[in-house]
Amino acid sequence: MPAPTERTRQSAITVIGLGPMGRALASAFLDAGLTTTVWNRTPGRDQESVARGAVSARSPEEAVTASGLTVVCVVNYDASDSVLRRREVTAALKGRTVVNLSADTPARAREAGAWAAEQGIRYLDGAIMTPATTIGTPHGVFLHSGPERLYLEHKPLLDALGGTHTHLGEDIGRAAAYDIALLDIWWTAMTGYMHALAVARAEGISAQELAPFARGIGEILPPAFEEAAVEVDNGSYAATVNPLSSAASTMAHIVRTSEAHGIDASVIRAAEGLARRAVELGHGGDELTRLTELMGRGA
Repeated sequence: MPAPTERTRQSAITVIGLGPMGRALASAFLDAGLTTTVWNRTPGRDQESVARGAVSARSPEEAVTASGLTVVCVVNYDASDSVLRRREVTAALKGRTVVNLSADTPARAREAGAWAAEQGIRYLDGAIMTPATTIGTPHGVFLHSGPERLYLEHKPLLDALGGTHTHLGEDIGRAAAYDIALLDIWWTAMTGYMHALAVARAEGISAQELAPFARGIGEILPPAFEEAAVEVDNGSYAATVNPLSSAASTMAHIVRTSEAHGIDASVIRAAEGLARRAVELGHGGDELTRLTELMGRGA
């Protein structure tokens, strides 16, 4: 691979990690006409990207040397650290920028940002909040955190990924914090849905029969989210419609029905337990949002 000039580095991108999301990122950069260099730990994983015009690097240090901006998208920070903290890679990255789109905790993001600063590496953290199929389309959602000037410098290249890009602040861990909170919603909700389908099936209702009514429940959620956010930020928990005492009773019905069919009810039982504790603490007349305070203080 010939040594890149400063001019080519400004219109070039390196992508480290070629799982489904990494390949989608590389494809979007290629579609935007950017010189795209790729590297993946597993040999042969780059074939799809190379067939579309990407340059295959022989090593991670060669990959990061090819561009002024390296985008990392691997399973977690253990995986990204194992690449970026190789002595040769770290040396090659000095003075260049890394945008780490790997998922991990806010604490890991902050530690990585501190390490990068010590090494003279310019560093941004980020999170992708939509599936790989949305990359390169208007439907992608990207969150970024870290030095704003650095983000603005590289935003024209990041815009090649399509969708919306939001800079959340200078705190390098802020994107990961949003990611954790939003994925908490997703996985908890989807686990609840899987449980609902199991209960419905046990009662002779197919998943497809339930699905239209489940959609109706889903449509109630966005305004409920907005109302709950106002209540939590204002600390105004007094119930106007559905007090915790009533919610706990409804949850108990779900637990009993589930366990009567031999279905694991641990998730909804945990929710019921929280609601019961709140009632015991004298909050039976409050909204479900009171649980935010209860969980926050570890009661």
